[in-house]
Amino acid sequence: MSEEAKFSHFDDAGNARMVNVGPKMETERVAVAEGRITMCADAYSMVKAGTMKKGDVLGVARIAGIMAAKKVDSLIPLCHPLMITRADIEFTLDDASHAVVIEATVGITGRTGVEMEALTAVTVSALTIYDMCKAVDKGMEISDVRLLKKSGGKSGEFRRQVTRKQETGNRTEMSHG
Repeated sequence: MSEEAKFSHFDDAGNARMVNVGPKMETERVAVAEGRITMCADAYSMVKAGTMKKGDVLGVARIAGIMAAKKVDSLIPLCHPLMITRADIEFTLDDASHAVVIEATVGITGRTGVEMEALTAVTVSALTIYDMCKAVDKGMEISDVRLLKKSGGKSGEFRRQVTRKQETGNRTEMSHG
């Protein structure tokens, strides 16, 4: 196995460790992740109209996602505490499938990437939507949480390639830059 192909969170003896990022150069790093939560037509209509009894579902989910991005080191054992410089959460309403598509963009100028922060932001936003809508639909489904792209750092660019056929629910291909 090449040096680059090794898992970075294990030492030579196989013990879990936090990666030493001290020697790394500070660079601008950005990660974009997405996910979706699909729900019944009634719950979707209420989210879209802003009439869910618990309040502004998307507004609360946006704040929850931003807060989650700032707390990843408390949730995932080997993640570094980071001073992120950007956390944006955007929602797209998919009328055809009664889904809310969540996209999180997280940025930092630092020594380690923010992929985990973007993925966590999406996931916690989706869980918040679930929590706020579960009285209407307990059968909601959270799916397709994935990294779309990342930039910065030693590993460079990553951009998920999606074809029109793949957007209909089939697996996506990945490309590394």
